[in-house]
Amino acid sequence: MNPVLTTADAAATGEARAAAAPGVTRLRVNGRDHELVAGRDYAPGDSLATVLRERLGLTGVKVACDQGACGACTVVLDGRPVLSCMTLAAEADGCSVLTVEGLGEDDPLIVAFATQAQPGHGTALQCGFCTPGMVMTAKALLLRTPQPTREQVVEGMAGNICRCGCYPGIVEAVVRAGQLAGEQAEG
Repeated sequence: MNPVLTTADAAATGEARAAAAPGVTRLRVNGRDHELVAGRDYAPGDSLATVLRERLGLTGVKVACDQGACGACTVVLDGRPVLSCMTLAAEADGCSVLTVEGLGEDDPLIVAFATQAQPGHGTALQCGFCTPGMVMTAKALLLRTPQPTREQVVEGMAGNICRCGCYPGIVEAVVRAGQLAGEQAEG
């Protein structure tokens, strides 16, 4: 079961914060603080994905199904994966958001996804459309389970769809990222 943060979870997180300053949404995105005013900076019904893409220019957040069924729009919200197409921007008030743009090129996940090409497992990316959502779901998994088994990766990534069918390579990349992170921590 993919532990993606639901809209109800996000609402519970953001409700108390929203009461402090109605109409103002404060987000920490990739380490930078943003203050957005509903009606001026975004429409009150805009999703987090819309605000991230259109207001903040973070186009690594992909919107494919716009129904929370594919995982392409996954970002990490306060350490948990969230479907940003199904979360209102206002529900994320006061939260920390991490998108694929917030990961460095030396991040173990970026390295593992870019270099995964083991015989019998294939590559971790082909067309690349699902990659940001896969990477962010994997990032949240690695935050919870730093060195996951293949079975834990399969379970943790279950809500993400790859139309190219690169699942074996994706699993290998996530396992490898956990190993790389462990090696970096030791060295």
